[in-house]
Amino acid sequence: MHCLDCQTAGSNSPCVGVCRRCGAGVCAQHARIATHSMRLGPVIGTPAEAEARTVLCPLCAAAWAPTAATPTPAP
Repeated sequence: MHCLDCQTAGSNSPCVGVCRRCGAGVCAQHARIATHSMRLGPVIGTPAEAEARTVLCPLCAAAWAPTAATPTPAP
């Protein structure tokens, strides 16, 4: 599968992930990483919360997680 944004621009880049919101394939250049809370544990009682990461395309990152809209530099 190829990155949707790269394909639209006329090039082919392999996908490294799929946008959690829209399902578009994203390459390493276009992938944006954001965090979201997950509820863990029983439905009744005191649940636990945990942070999880998610992959977003640039368009969805700008709309849903503005802090993830800019690329994170690789370590």
